[in-house]
Amino acid sequence: MPETPPLPPPHGFAFTDQASFLKAPRDESAGLKPFGLAGLCWDGCVTNRPGARFGPRAIRAASHMLCDGIHPHFNVSPLQHLTDLGDLPLPNTSLEAMRAALAAQLPALLDQRHMVWLGGDHSVTLPLLRALKVRHGRPLAVIHFDAHCDTWEDHFGEPSGHGTWVYEAFVEGLVEPACFTQLGIRSSGERAAREYVRDQGGQIFTARDLRGLESPAQLAAVMDAIRQRQAAQDHPPVYLSLDIDCLDPAFAPGTGTPEPGGMSSNQVLSLLEGLADLPFVGMDCVEVAPPYDHAEMTANAAAHFVWTYLSGQLAKRKD
Repeated sequence: MPETPPLPPPHGFAFTDQASFLKAPRDESAGLKPFGLAGLCWDGCVTNRPGARFGPRAIRAASHMLCDGIHPHFNVSPLQHLTDLGDLPLPNTSLEAMRAALAAQLPALLDQRHMVWLGGDHSVTLPLLRALKVRHGRPLAVIHFDAHCDTWEDHFGEPSGHGTWVYEAFVEGLVEPACFTQLGIRSSGERAAREYVRDQGGQIFTARDLRGLESPAQLAAVMDAIRQRQAAQDHPPVYLSLDIDCLDPAFAPGTGTPEPGGMSSNQVLSLLEGLADLPFVGMDCVEVAPPYDHAEMTANAAAHFVWTYLSGQLAKRKD
C-alpha cells in the first residue's frame, strides 16, 4: 500500500504543547494517537457578528482548566490519546476556496484518526459531511445542536453559508433523513425552514420541547427516540455538530447570533453523556466568538463539551 501522506503543519499561531487542547503532547513516537483535533479558523459566512475564527484558540485555552482531563462521569482522560494538529491552513476570503482547501486535507486526517473540529462558523460542517460520507460509504446520522435550523435554500442571496448547510446536506444525500435530529431550535423563521428536517423524515426537539428536562432520566425519551431511529436504519455512523448558540446566552454569550430561551449546559452534558455509546465518527463545535464572550463562559462550555465527547468515545473503546 502507498505510504500515507504527511499531515499538514499546524497553522495560525505559534504551536506548542501549552497551546494545544488539554495541553495534549504532539510527540507520536510511541505510535499514532487514535483521536485528533484541529481548528478551522473561518467566519466568512456569519450573518451577524464576526469573530468565530478566533474560537479554536479560545476553546484550547479554556481546556487548560481541565488539568489532567480525567472525566468525572467516564473516569478516563483523553489527554494521552489525543493529538492536536493545530489550525489547518485555509483561505479566509472565499467560501468555495476554503471548502476546497479543507477537502484536500480531510482524507489523510480521517484515515488516521477519529477527528474533532473546532470552528469557525457552521459553514465548515458541509465539507466535513461530504468527506465522511465518502470515508464510510453511506449517508450519516447527524445529531445537530443549534438555535437555528440552518435549512435555508440560500444565504441572503448567496447560494451557501452557515445557514444553509443542513439543506445542502439533505439535497446532496449526505445524511440519512430519518436519523437527522435537531436539538434546541428556537429562532425566528418561516415554517418551511423551521420544519424542513421534520418534513424530510427527521426529528426536531425545539428548545421549548426541552424546557424543564435536564437530568438523564428526564431526557430519556429524547435519547430513546434517537436510538430507535438508529436501529430502524441499521445503525448508520453518527456525526455530532454542536453550534454553541444552542445554549441560552446566559450560558454562552460569546457567539455571533445569540437567541434567548436556549438550552442549559446541564441539558447538553446529559445528552452527550447519555448518547456516547452511539457509533460516532466525529464531532464539530462551532460558532464560539470570543470577542463577545464574558469571563470565558462560552469557551469554557465548548471545551467541556468537546472534552466530554472525547472522554465518552475513549471510554467506549476501553469497554
